[in-house]
Amino acid sequence: MTMIPRSQERSALEQEQFLKILSREEALARFEAALFPRSIPSAPCKLADALGAALAEDVTAPIDVPPFDRSNVDGFAVRSADVVAAREGAPVRLELNDEEIHCGTAPRLQVAAGSATAIATGGPLPRGADAVVMVEHTQPAGSDAIEVRRATSPGQFVAYAGSDIARGEALLRAGTIIGSREIGMLAACGIAEVNVARKPLVAVISTGDELVQPGELLAPAEIYDTNGAIVTAAIDENGGEAVFLGAIPDDEAKLEAAMRRALADADMLVLSGGTSKGAGDLSHRIIGRLGQPGIIAHGVALKPGKPLCLAVCDGKPVVILPGFPTSAMFTFHDMIVPVLRRMAGLPPRSDAKVSATVPVRIASELGRTEFVMVSLVEGRGGLIAYPSGKGSGAITSFAQADGFLRIDALADQMPAKTEAEVTLFTPHVRVPDLVIVGSHCTGLDLVTAHLARAGLSVRSIAVGSLGGLAAARRGECDLAPIHLFDDRSETYNSPYLVEGLVLVPGWRRMQGIVFRKGDKRFEGLSAKEAVAAAISDPTCIMVNRNQGAGTRILIDRLLGGARPEGYWNQPRSHNAVAAAVAQHRADWGVTIAPVAHAGDLDFIPLAEEHYDFALVTARKDRPAVQAFLDALGSHEARAALERAGFRPA
Repeated sequence: MTMIPRSQERSALEQEQFLKILSREEALARFEAALFPRSIPSAPCKLADALGAALAEDVTAPIDVPPFDRSNVDGFAVRSADVVAAREGAPVRLELNDEEIHCGTAPRLQVAAGSATAIATGGPLPRGADAVVMVEHTQPAGSDAIEVRRATSPGQFVAYAGSDIARGEALLRAGTIIGSREIGMLAACGIAEVNVARKPLVAVISTGDELVQPGELLAPAEIYDTNGAIVTAAIDENGGEAVFLGAIPDDEAKLEAAMRRALADADMLVLSGGTSKGAGDLSHRIIGRLGQPGIIAHGVALKPGKPLCLAVCDGKPVVILPGFPTSAMFTFHDMIVPVLRRMAGLPPRSDAKVSATVPVRIASELGRTEFVMVSLVEGRGGLIAYPSGKGSGAITSFAQADGFLRIDALADQMPAKTEAEVTLFTPHVRVPDLVIVGSHCTGLDLVTAHLARAGLSVRSIAVGSLGGLAAARRGECDLAPIHLFDDRSETYNSPYLVEGLVLVPGWRRMQGIVFRKGDKRFEGLSAKEAVAAAISDPTCIMVNRNQGAGTRILIDRLLGGARPEGYWNQPRSHNAVAAAVAQHRADWGVTIAPVAHAGDLDFIPLAEEHYDFALVTARKDRPAVQAFLDALGSHEARAALERAGFRPA
């Protein structure tokens, strides 16, 4: 491990460290070498409070369990030699001893030859007896005797002392997470208190002038602090005790004071943001003043997660996660969770893995190991892994994904139809009941809400109309929402169907030109006039839509080959178009009326498009598909669509 020089050399070295990108494996190895071995603080914990804790030391059994030989059935304690010849046609008569043994009753009398003692399940075996005959295999022979009609062998229906747990046996090992079963084992041995690993106290700080806490109002250019909440929860999930200290603005003195207070009280410090090379990124520059050895790694060959900064300050780990939520959470789970679990005395996390086919090509960057979030659906030949294309700033990439796949640093792509190993975020695959792949619409949420209330899981993957049709042809979804206009037939959707697909009418959406209220360049014009005015004005910036979207086809028809300013700005949703116009990043675009009205924007109707569903006929009889079709035609869903500004077909 390279030691950090003194303060006069530290600044230059920190910049050098940032420029030297380490592999994931080397960065983690350096971080762990600087932290371990270390003792794990422990504390006594009453059994009633131990659920979820990790044992700090091995536990040995102080007694035998059961502590005595006991009966496993209701019946009679006997000497097996007395009934070795017993059978249905020749029963053996035994005299009953003058006692009955119940649970918690100590035997008084010995079972002598030719005698038996009544015993209940769990009762201690009396002296002289070596077996138990089930009551079903006996008959009363007067008030003080029985006839045994089946032979028994020594030890039959007897649980011997220590047969479950033997005195001195290793009951549980250090690092075991105490669950209900472990509590049962400890209770059976009479153990009322155990030593458990003390949860490391982890301070969490978000950084950035733009951050606002949930519940407060957003000003222009501000965003809600997602990382503070999600990192805090992830720490608690993985054995730590998180303390969120809030969001600190990009003020070096304030941030350093907060970091020093955190390290004085906590065992570990996790920050998010402030790890890149921007002028406002201060966190990594402060670390050098907080303790030795300082920065261990700054820059890791990961995607997402390259700006990750790992440091150790006087024995305490300090982590600066990237600011984007997906980057932050992936690097936390991949790089920080192993360290946190070791500090908490927990065993390494065991990740479940499955094999799945990647349906589309995934481009990658040479030189960086890339981890791609994927959603799993059931295809014709097994699981299909759909990559999330939302980027490292999208919190839903992590929240909605089932797992991730790895693209090696030496590869520049993962070809379509690759059979890949997917590491799951949960112990089991969560294949949804209904899979919808294609163009997304807010109206779709109104229909699928009925299925969610019925207990059905729905996965909607937005890849555009053409991407949805391709998925439907490959049998990777149940329904593909589409809105594609065919120039030759001048109709929507039907001309794009192939064998194995049928059209299910959905609803109609009015598409049109969206612009800010009061913009004189568009007010009072028709859609065609508005587009012509925008094309002729070089200062008028448009916002387009992504290739493969039905709206993009409509836009290209409107433009007739023109490529006005902003044409290559291609967001993937109607909401993003409205946001670009509302925030003055663009002056006009094409979206649907409900989205324009929700954003308090003006709207020029252009054409009513048909938002329909390509149904995979091989899947039409599936219960979830039938439930969707029923919901689509229900009065409740149709009324909800109308209230939202759509016209049900």
